Amino acid sequence: MRRRRSLVVLGLGLALAFAAPAAGDDPEDQKAAVDARIAALQAEIAAAKDQEGVLTSQLSAVATELEAAQSAVDEAQGSLDSLEAELANEQARLDRLAARLRVQTRRLQRLEEEHRKAVAVLEARVREIYIEESPDVLSFLVSASSFSDIIDNLEFLSRIGLQDERIAREVAEAKTKAAAERRATVQTRTLAAATVSVISARTDEARTVRDELTASRDALTQVRQLKRSALADARETREEYLAEADALAAQSAQLAAAIRDAQTGAGSSGTGVSESGLIWPVDGPVVSGFGMRWGRMHEGIDIAVPTGTQVRASADGTVIHSGWLGGYGLLVVLDHGNGLATAYAHNSVLLVAVGQRVSQGQTISLSGSTGNSSGPHVHFEVRVNGVAVDPLLYLG
Repeated sequence: MRRRRSLVVLGLGLALAFAAPAAGDDPEDQKAAVDARIAALQAEIAAAKDQEGVLTSQLSAVATELEAAQSAVDEAQGSLDSLEAELANEQARLDRLAARLRVQTRRLQRLEEEHRKAVAVLEARVREIYIEESPDVLSFLVSASSFSDIIDNLEFLSRIGLQDERIAREVAEAKTKAAAERRATVQTRTLAAATVSVISARTDEARTVRDELTASRDALTQVRQLKRSALADARETREEYLAEADALAAQSAQLAAAIRDAQTGAGSSGTGVSESGLIWPVDGPVVSGFGMRWGRMHEGIDIAVPTGTQVRASADGTVIHSGWLGGYGLLVVLDHGNGLATAYAHNSVLLVAVGQRVSQGQTISLSGSTGNSSGPHVHFEVRVNGVAVDPLLYLG
């Protein structure tokens, strides 16, 4: 769907400031009034162009702020990435320490069990020797075949006792060492857990800062998009208007000649405009006024109405054109006498024929968007002797 133009025109107060001149007024007065109207509209155009410049400047400022915001986000993201990497390393170290602690705990438990068993064996052997020492020694002495056997066996028994004692001592030492290693690991793991906690807190803080900066950047991005959209709309509106104005300008001279020829040939039937002036052809807001627009002349006013709106004759008159005319699309032109004519462009349906007499307020067509048009509206012109004048000076 094509977007409608939304060009601001001067208000009703300005329109009323120019009294509608009768057909017989001094042409110089009429020209002065038209020139004043054109000057006012040109001032409005200048203001619109200034607004476009303001939007462009604002976009440049927003772009600078957005670049700084993106730089801040990138810096915050870099710090966050570094902290997350450090946190991951410390967490991995903590996990390794926890795994080592589990291994050391199992080893200590095993050594404690081995030490318990070794001590139990040693105690049992000592207790057995103490309880059965006399019988065993007597039996041993009686059964010995020689003194040499006695010496050898006593040494053997002594070695067994010493070995049990050494085993118990070595297991005890291993257990003590394992316990010390486990205590050291517990201490290291505690420090590592504290480090992980600190880095985790710093990481959360950095993530919060990053998120806040990202939100600020996204807000600036949205502002930039809105301003870009507004600027694009303004430029598109201007381009659409210029295209339409160019197309209408190409037909304007042809229309003026056709009106003069028709009025001359028909004797310019009609009595001109009544004291009440012309009535509005449709009821709607004026979205583009009469006058210069970016170096082009807009020779009528555009009244926004939906397609199919009934278009009324502004005064009694005779149809001198009813058909297609270039950028005007489907066009109706009425001769009201005394050199005055009105034109109604961009219609979707024509309801009158050339030569037909119409009364003020009679429906002559249905509005539309034919020809070179940016959306449904009625392009309304008032011409005196074929020359376009401001319709607001004649509308009652």
